[in-house]
Amino acid sequence: MPNGNMFLGRDTRFNHYQEAYTMGLTVRIPTPLRKFTGDRADVEASGATLGELLDDLESKHPGIKENLVDAGTGGLRRFVNVYVNDEDVRFLDGTETPLRDGDSVTIVPAIAGGRC
Repeated sequence: MPNGNMFLGRDTRFNHYQEAYTMGLTVRIPTPLRKFTGDRADVEASGATLGELLDDLESKHPGIKENLVDAGTGGLRRFVNVYVNDEDVRFLDGTETPLRDGDSVTIVPAIAGGRC
């Protein structure tokens, strides 16, 4: 193996793979989950995939992930919608959805209702 600058078998000294792994993204947090973020609507997190971003979010804001991810399946909870650049990740690759610098991540709780 060359000199320690390898990431997934690719030399990252002069390309975007290493940057993509360590980048910071702004995540929009819905009001019901702001108790985990100190009432902040926008927080920074990083990761090359949505799953890694959620792990990073949990490390910075303990308790938030259990409200987003089903512990049994590892997928997003049924009544949580996550969008990357206005695209629902359920129609992309779920928690394996790749992220890039400049992407917008928004968490939206699904709203179910009955009769008024």
